[in-house]
Amino acid sequence: MARIVRLLTLMGPAFVAGAWQFGPGNLTSAVQAGSRFGYSLIWVIIVSTVLMIGFTDMSVRIALVSRGSLVETVKRSLGRALGGAAGLGVFAIALMFSVGNAVGAGLGLSLVLGGSPVWWTLTCTTVVAIVLFARGLYGMIEKVLLVMVATMAVCFAITAVLSRPDWSGAAAGLLPTIPPSSGLLLVALVGTNFSINAAFYTGYASRERGLRREQYRETTLADTLPGIVAPGIMTVLVIIASSAVLGGQQGAGLADLAGVLEPIAGDIGRTIFALGFFGAAFSSMLANATAGGTLLCDGLGGGNRLSSPRVRLGVLAVLAFGAIIAAVLGDSPIQLIIIAQALTVVVAPLLGILLVIMANKRGLMGDLRNRWWHNILAALGLAAILATCYSLITSLF
Repeated sequence: MARIVRLLTLMGPAFVAGAWQFGPGNLTSAVQAGSRFGYSLIWVIIVSTVLMIGFTDMSVRIALVSRGSLVETVKRSLGRALGGAAGLGVFAIALMFSVGNAVGAGLGLSLVLGGSPVWWTLTCTTVVAIVLFARGLYGMIEKVLLVMVATMAVCFAITAVLSRPDWSGAAAGLLPTIPPSSGLLLVALVGTNFSINAAFYTGYASRERGLRREQYRETTLADTLPGIVAPGIMTVLVIIASSAVLGGQQGAGLADLAGVLEPIAGDIGRTIFALGFFGAAFSSMLANATAGGTLLCDGLGGGNRLSSPRVRLGVLAVLAFGAIIAAVLGDSPIQLIIIAQALTVVVAPLLGILLVIMANKRGLMGDLRNRWWHNILAALGLAAILATCYSLITSLF
């Protein structure tokens, strides 16, 4: 019993990353994948989840052996320029994620309460800013995100089961295939499910929790693995449900998927999905803004404490960017979310390479240095990131 309690106390950092990862961009991409291509892209989620575990594990190990933050450690080991670039890189990705988060929060509440999604977006942004600057910040964020992730898991599991999917067809989706005209969507799926910036920030969250080197194995079992696997499973369930209900509907959107449970559960079914979508957006807004502001300030040499006025300005910049873009360009919210999520892969290669280099430094890592199989997984991850970058560039130009 004591061991179980101890493991529960270690939960948090990877679940924060998972909540950030499982945001509205992820849901929107999954809905589009299921409605347009059936079960054929499920394999992308499986592969992305495995790679995400590998890079999150590297980030946690680096944090456990470092004297300062990840950016500070990069600066000491590889130079101030690369450390600053890492901080700016996460900030840039956070800006892209903020668009999807802002649009998603507004859409979710408008589906439940009616009214303009833009006004709900502005309201949610204001609430997030207030929550982030309240006392007891980090502990409160973790508790909120854990509850939201658990609630979403139940909602989407129910959605997938009640939609009566073709489970043999879903199993066939584990075999890698790339349907025609799926390029941008595939990039968006990778960008949201293999989120290097979320993996990078997990190291910060681990330090914030005060985790120690000797807790590495227990942290892996209690936090890293379940925290990253959970959003992967939920994403697969969304693809399965959207394929079963909306298969072949090229223009299917979130309002369509919100009605999946309506024939069985009436209006409450639509409300369950809409609230789950809002929960994904709101929880991702919290984690994304915190990470973006923290790493921007750290990269520029202004510290990484959330109580710092400079960090708070960075947090507000992330929230403001998402709200402004959502308000100005919100006429086509689904496509806006897809494009914003796809653009996150542009900066990801730098962060991935830095994590791999740092995790292989013998003087820094000691016995927690990457083993051969870590590096094989890392090489596959970097190859996937570079391939999605190339696919994005060719699809846009």
